[in-house]
Amino acid sequence: MIPILVLGEALVDEFHDGAVAGGAPFNVARSLAALGAPVRFISRIGVDDAAGRLVLDSAARFGLAVDGIQRDAARATGRVSVHEDVGGSHRFEIHADAAWDHLEAPAADDAGIVYFGSLAQRHVVSRAAIRAAVKRVRRPSGPSLLDLNLRPGTDTSELAAEALMLADWVKLNEDELGCLLAWFEPTLPALMARFALQGLVLTRGAAGYSLHGEQGRLLATGEGVAQPDFVDSVGAGDGFTALLLAGLSLGRDLGATLQLGNRYAAMICGVRGPLPTDPAALTPWREALHALPAEDAQP
Repeated sequence: MIPILVLGEALVDEFHDGAVAGGAPFNVARSLAALGAPVRFISRIGVDDAAGRLVLDSAARFGLAVDGIQRDAARATGRVSVHEDVGGSHRFEIHADAAWDHLEAPAADDAGIVYFGSLAQRHVVSRAAIRAAVKRVRRPSGPSLLDLNLRPGTDTSELAAEALMLADWVKLNEDELGCLLAWFEPTLPALMARFALQGLVLTRGAAGYSLHGEQGRLLATGEGVAQPDFVDSVGAGDGFTALLLAGLSLGRDLGATLQLGNRYAAMICGVRGPLPTDPAALTPWREALHALPAEDAQP
């Protein structure tokens, strides 16, 4: 198994009916741990606040080691107010100057796969730490995957370009792809060539997903999976990404991994927040992942 390093924010999502631990990197890391993939998570929380205790408790329940979670004596654990709209859509109000904005670069790591996002680079301190870590731990055994989250404060062409230059793969949605095509190149092949991307994962929500290799070549596609008991879509894309990373780490067939990830994302849409309350609910998904056929998963 190829070790995975996950870098970025851990925070709490505040819904109208209560708070749950969240943050795209934290969601990915908890899923990876529960799915049996080797993961190390690097983030930063307050020294002793309610949100930080919620983060640590959730990490423990999902079997995620917390030795990479730094403590900040001056700043509180991050918070996000989730404003839910009719129909299940949502808007995020991400509060400023959180502990994760001041992430310190971790010591040298032997990870072969690196996951990092754009949101955690909104502050110059965490931006420098994340970029230093990505440059240091990249290995031929696995890709560096950028999760492009174009939220207010990180929705600039400059930040996107700098992050893309560090990435081998990028995961994004249709709106984010539209921004990149408007900013940089008018076609997908040209965009991927410009940033030397080996893989691009496009998530389309209820419409499914597609995976593109070098020069924009379509490698895999899948239709959306219906969720009859829809609650919210928070964390669905993170679940999809976690399954993909776990499949890469375990050397599983890429097409089968993406199909399973698509179903996993639909399951996440049936729970409040980014993960089920009971980690035991992920046991069948772990078993299904490990039962997938093996394959060289590089595009």
